[in-house]
Amino acid sequence: MRTTFLAKPNEIEKKWYIIDAKDVVLGRLSTVVASILRGKNKPTFTPNVDMGDNVIIINASEVKLTGKKATDKIYYHHSDHPGGLKERTAGNYRQYDPEKLLELSIKGMLPKTSLGHKQGLNLHVYAGADHNHAAQKPEVLDINKLV
Repeated sequence: MRTTFLAKPNEIEKKWYIIDAKDVVLGRLSTVVASILRGKNKPTFTPNVDMGDNVIIINASEVKLTGKKATDKIYYHHSDHPGGLKERTAGNYRQYDPEKLLELSIKGMLPKTSLGHKQGLNLHVYAGADHNHAAQKPEVLDINKLV
């Protein structure tokens, strides 16, 4: 009788990938990266184990927003004080805090559990082309071939 394979945390090999976000649509990039962070691209995917790889995203300030999302897509947060509802457009995030825009988009696609939080820590976003993870020898991942 065959049994279902369940991966154990000490058997998992994690890789490092680097993705260039220049002229890539935000949503398409986010879905691919969220899938890699969860480990769904591996044949031994186990939903209750952190199997995902580490992802470095560079050139986050040059990510593409389609349609009128730069002006019409609004992100809200609240300060927990009366009248503390804050709003910011996606274009404003892209201009002033592009790392936060990508993190909000990708982490919103991860599970809202402690495992999802742990998987979100494997994401590293940089606005420019420079990053400080050269020692990990990341593999370049062409997002246009995956989308």
